[in-house]
Amino acid sequence: MDITPLVPEGRQVIEAYGDMGFRVSGYRYEGSILILPDQTIAWAVSSSDELSVESLDHVTDRSEVELLLLGLGRKTVMIPRNFRAALKEKGVAVEPMDTGAASRTYNVLQAEGRRVAAALIAVE
Repeated sequence: MDITPLVPEGRQVIEAYGDMGFRVSGYRYEGSILILPDQTIAWAVSSSDELSVESLDHVTDRSEVELLLLGLGRKTVMIPRNFRAALKEKGVAVEPMDTGAASRTYNVLQAEGRRVAAALIAVE
């Protein structure tokens, strides 16, 4: 039985993660990525210590994104309150979680038609 969520054409779907990369909509990406509703791009962040509001400009500059899922590696880490507030000022709510949970949650929310993006740190 096929359990692949129905996602509108042109939308990004995370098919696999691990081995320091991701497979999104049939393409393999090495390293961390930003997934927007219509594109996936490399993200130059390899640990939660490197996270900054500026590193997420591709997300916050997009008016169609209202929720950002942060996949912060193998474990969820707390993000600073001022980081969360800065993103909220730009109109984006943020939910930190581990990369696996963020990947799965992204697919579900995308299939529901939510205005979601994901910033995912690659894991082994």
